[in-house]
Amino acid sequence: MFYTGGGIVAFQEKRAWVFLSVSVVGYLVYLVVVLRRVDGDWGDTPYVAVMLWSIGAAIVAAIVVEMVVAGAGAKEDGLQKDQRDLEIARFGEQVGQSFVVIGGVTAMGLAMLEVDHFWIANAVYLAFFLSAVLGSVARIVAYRRGLPW
Repeated sequence: MFYTGGGIVAFQEKRAWVFLSVSVVGYLVYLVVVLRRVDGDWGDTPYVAVMLWSIGAAIVAAIVVEMVVAGAGAKEDGLQKDQRDLEIARFGEQVGQSFVVIGGVTAMGLAMLEVDHFWIANAVYLAFFLSAVLGSVARIVAYRRGLPW
């Protein structure tokens, strides 16, 4: 663990910060690239390759940054999860999963309405992004302020 003015930061909290940062950067890059490609009808916008590359790059970036963070603080972090870490992880997953469900229901509704694939894929991607962000924020807040129960 290392000291950051406000206290000692656990390795699992660092992982939440990494996941949050990578998720935000990856999604913003995707949005910028796709929005620059819009020319007339949104449904005709080429998005598949950009989406796949942004998701793949975010996964690789998260792994690399986590390895760097783990290597930089391995001696003081103790990398072991305790009961508090497990409860915070569960809490973050529960908060984040709500947006996965919302995204799934939204995508199903859009498919039933026979909306263009562009909108369905982007609704699912947005739901995954919001799930990652809210789950990470929930973990960070839980590490900083404790669990709400």
